[in-house]
Amino acid sequence: MTRPFKWRRISQMPAVLKFVPTDPPKNNGENILKLEELEAIRLKDLQGLEQAECAEQMEVSRLTFQRILLSAREKIADSLVNRKSIQIDGGHFTRNICPVRCLDCGRE
Repeated sequence: MTRPFKWRRISQMPAVLKFVPTDPPKNNGENILKLEELEAIRLKDLQGLEQAECAEQMEVSRLTFQRILLSAREKIADSLVNRKSIQIDGGHFTRNICPVRCLDCGRE
């Protein structure tokens, strides 16, 4: 029996879902960046959090976070160097919605 899949938690949906070079070569392809990969880039590179903090926020292990981050960076680097477009789409994630608190005990 395989392990159950662990959903990655993201806190923001991107406003823009596609980036295209100003002068893309024809049929150069595109990279599809998953939403959890974008969240990993946002947490680590934009907010400057430690990997353990990032993994905790996404509710995954540090090793899983590291794999997600490396995959995202590889796709972004490939797009920048080879003038490929980036489509942000898909992935295995759940939204981090504001928690509901019990009015009696204050528990989330």
